[in-house]
Amino acid sequence: MIINAENLIIGRLATFAAKQALLGEKIDIVNCENAMMTGNKKYILKKYAQKRQMGIPAKGPFIHRTPEKFVKRAVRGMLPYKQEKGRKAFERIKCYKGIPEKFKDKKLEILEKANISKVPNLKYIRIGEICKLMGAKI
Repeated sequence: MIINAENLIIGRLATFAAKQALLGEKIDIVNCENAMMTGNKKYILKKYAQKRQMGIPAKGPFIHRTPEKFVKRAVRGMLPYKQEKGRKAFERIKCYKGIPEKFKDKKLEILEKANISKVPNLKYIRIGEICKLMGAKI
């Protein structure tokens, strides 16, 4: 299954992808930099800046700055990744920045339930912006 993450809420996308991966399906998520996170922009950026500051670089916590790894980490949060079934499900999930050549001609699925237009909240920020402000080279 190939999911286009453009204008999708990251939490809803992650829960759907995690459930499908636990059922044994291979999941490819494209356009990760265009996924959305709802909430106050200043608060979100402040929260991730604090997460980057804490800990030791060699020991963690590790907050990824690239959009594809950021989305994959969100999906990992929905999985029981410390158990064998969760680790195997996590291996079946691949995230990509943009649309790779091998998926150009294939049908991309859009999750209507996870679309940002379904939310009455007008406060949201793109994952690409969060990553860029954390220091990603996009």
